Amino acid sequence: MKVGVDYYPEHWDRAVWQQDAKDMKAAGIKVVRLAEFAWSRLEPREEVYDFQWLDDAIAVLASEGLEIVLGTPTATPPHWLADGYPDVLPIDSKKQPMYKGVRWHRCYNSPSLRRYTRVIVEKLARHYAGNPAVIGWQTDNEMVANDCHCDACTAGFRQWLERKYSTLDNLNKEWGTVVWSGEYTAWSQVTTPLGGSPHQNPSFLLDFQRFSSDSVADFNKFQADILRTHCPDHFVTHNIWGYPVVTDNYDLFESMDFAAVDYYPATDQNNDAKARNYLGALTLDLTRGIKQKNFWVMEQLSGTPGCWFPMSRTPFPGMIRAHAWQTVSRGADVVVHFRWRTARIGAEQFWHGLLDHHGVPGRRFEEFKRFASELNMLSGLLDGTVVQNQVAMLYSHEQNNALRIQPQVDGFDYLANFKKLHQSFVRQGVGTDVLNWTSKVSDYKLVIAPSLYLEDPLVVQKLADYVEAGGTLVLTTRTGVKNMNNVCLPTRLPGALREIAGVIVDEYDPVGHDAQRIAMFDANTGCMQWCDLLEPSTAKPIAHYDSEYFKGRPAITCNPAGKGRVYYIGTVLDDAGYDALFGHIVRETGIPAFAGLPSGVEVSIRQSGDKRYMFVLNLTKRTHTVHLENHQRWRNAFTGGMASPDILLEQGGVEILMSAGA
Repeated sequence: MKVGVDYYPEHWDRAVWQQDAKDMKAAGIKVVRLAEFAWSRLEPREEVYDFQWLDDAIAVLASEGLEIVLGTPTATPPHWLADGYPDVLPIDSKKQPMYKGVRWHRCYNSPSLRRYTRVIVEKLARHYAGNPAVIGWQTDNEMVANDCHCDACTAGFRQWLERKYSTLDNLNKEWGTVVWSGEYTAWSQVTTPLGGSPHQNPSFLLDFQRFSSDSVADFNKFQADILRTHCPDHFVTHNIWGYPVVTDNYDLFESMDFAAVDYYPATDQNNDAKARNYLGALTLDLTRGIKQKNFWVMEQLSGTPGCWFPMSRTPFPGMIRAHAWQTVSRGADVVVHFRWRTARIGAEQFWHGLLDHHGVPGRRFEEFKRFASELNMLSGLLDGTVVQNQVAMLYSHEQNNALRIQPQVDGFDYLANFKKLHQSFVRQGVGTDVLNWTSKVSDYKLVIAPSLYLEDPLVVQKLADYVEAGGTLVLTTRTGVKNMNNVCLPTRLPGALREIAGVIVDEYDPVGHDAQRIAMFDANTGCMQWCDLLEPSTAKPIAHYDSEYFKGRPAITCNPAGKGRVYYIGTVLDDAGYDALFGHIVRETGIPAFAGLPSGVEVSIRQSGDKRYMFVLNLTKRTHTVHLENHQRWRNAFTGGMASPDILLEQGGVEILMSAGA
């Protein structure tokens, strides 16, 4: 396990490089990422290359024993490339070029971008293949699907559709283009979704998003293939930046050795709107689930964020350390902090790093050093450990994209609702693996499959087999609505899963922000957004609506099926409702939970064989006490002493406990 930093030597006078390297080593840093935005320095003019400055920077860092991860610089095409080859620039839905000025000003399908990407990546790979300090590569930076309508994308989209549908007649039928006289009579009439209206044919829009996602994944693989050809001993990864995105990250990482994420948890704890793409524990669980193994954090919170929005709060004392340990607790093997020095030039001058503009180490730097020292101390114990859970949650980029194309009701958001479910397990100290919805689930005791809006027959069969073999499955509202071409099905909801669910939806009411009530387990709790009025066949109601005209109608059911059972949640519950329901299900299935966990305190376990390491993290500004059942089984990893039954956690407090035999 290692700690690292992101460093931009091209932004700083060479006179500070050597001291920075010495200070990095003294701080416990092992890994440095370089050059992911440096195309204009690496190739200042077309076919004129300058790697000497990077050679020198690597040599300085390597002299202190630091390992190097190099980024390919394709997120920031230089002026000469965009000016000389304008097909590099994306074209918006109004057929206007999206000019350079920030970054990501490139179309993945541009012939010129592909040509010059091949050259720069190949030259970098050849040049650094034998450099002993370089251990691996990050492709590009935070890739997301372009909404591009250039000639190359238009031609590529047509080819993509021809491969999928073969004929125009079949495309017309599957999309239902007869509506609004949208039928095509020649392939030349098929374009990308021009005009920008969100109300175009939803099958058309979803397929375009799929094509756009495939374009990103192909560009990523294109680079990975070049790197592996010339650097077979180096790893190749990429850094995602958060959710939701159109890109299917499971496809994006198919060509990568492991996943990496850029993680900036909200510093404004009372209003996380600025950090809406960083979903706390869910971001980390999603990242681990991409490859279903441990991952890297390629950019970790180091200071006050501020670039794409006004500055947020400064991380409170303990926050940097606590969230760094949070990433480790959920499967990160390497944590790279962004950035070593706060930028004094460019757009990110107020996205603060470990050292402020003056360069004098302060509170945040000392906190980072403490984390680095602790991780280096415990790395021998934690190396080789993994996160193993008994609960799986199935995430789907397909469902998210389809539900964003046609929002179901005010307030209904696939990812936000997914987070509400996930947070209930976090509050109860129950670890969850977040997997692609097509993944194998047979090894889990409990599977949560939210809003399977698009119905995939293979997934339906997989879930039916899982329940038949004894698994417990939780389904939610808006399941079985459409086929995979985004066309409504003619079946009663929840579609093909209604048999194992033992229930049908008699009718539904999109209640939106009109809050409702349900009665469950002799208590009353709130619900919102959507109300399925359920008609059980073999299922038994375990909750009923307690408001409006549907008072007394079933809201949640449980059905025995095969050797297992299926729960169907016909609404969106408040936190108390989810905690009561999942608490009941967890006890019923015998999954361990952490009773009485204070709000904002997280528990996660890494293990290897019989060795188990429990992380207890206070991610709040308040002091909390955590009561530890069976405390005799645990020793404090920092001190080696036996664990106390009551653990006092100051704000940002962290305790790591190891099983007595570890």
